[in-house]
Amino acid sequence: MNKKLRILISGGCGDLSTHLQAENREYDLYTPPKKEMDIRKTEDIEKAINYFSPHYFLHCAALTSPMAIHEKNPILSMQTNIIGTANISALCVKHHMKLIYISTDYVYPGTKGDYKEDDGLNPFTNYGWSKLGGECSVKMCPDHLILRLAMFEKPFPHPKALIDMIKSPIYVDDVAKIIFQLLDEQGTINVGGKAQSIFDFAKKNNPNVGKIMLNEIRDVNMATDSSMNLDKLKKVLNNEN
Repeated sequence: MNKKLRILISGGCGDLSTHLQAENREYDLYTPPKKEMDIRKTEDIEKAINYFSPHYFLHCAALTSPMAIHEKNPILSMQTNIIGTANISALCVKHHMKLIYISTDYVYPGTKGDYKEDDGLNPFTNYGWSKLGGECSVKMCPDHLILRLAMFEKPFPHPKALIDMIKSPIYVDDVAKIIFQLLDEQGTINVGGKAQSIFDFAKKNNPNVGKIMLNEIRDVNMATDSSMNLDKLKKVLNNEN
């Protein structure tokens, strides 16, 4: 019998799942596509759990971009990010599984920066509220970990980057490397990189990226400074190494 620990990953065809599979050297991963495990359908999730008998449920699936969709279609946002996550949370409780939830820095107010995990939460977009709604159900699981990310595709996917928005950005391939080191942690951990403007972050890998300012974005609210305090993450990673 295979004695490797097993991880069931939602959002199996997504960018993060793809990088997790590339980085994996230790675990058995099961990454069903949405057509096989739609998180809005409890019977799909239950079927996947019964088939794979995972030790961990890594919940990566979410409705994310375009950000404006959460304002235009809040019902779809609720169904996917809140109800879908609650479906997973309930089944993790039922099956006594560890739940690791991929959340976002959008749950913070996005005004002062250097946010710690226990700082007050006040999302500035429907997307942030939908992910915070997911966090609420995850916190009801006895064995859970919430990872708040400022994650970007690599290469940077846009022709222009904001010069007046500060975040703690990190590329998806680096997130995939970190996640496997955090599986047995509990509670909430901020995961990101150096606090900087999105433009400064993007230009390191794309010197031709253009500049854009917050006042040029009309379709969705944006934060001025949602950078995160990473002391907790650094402490955990230093103990791992």
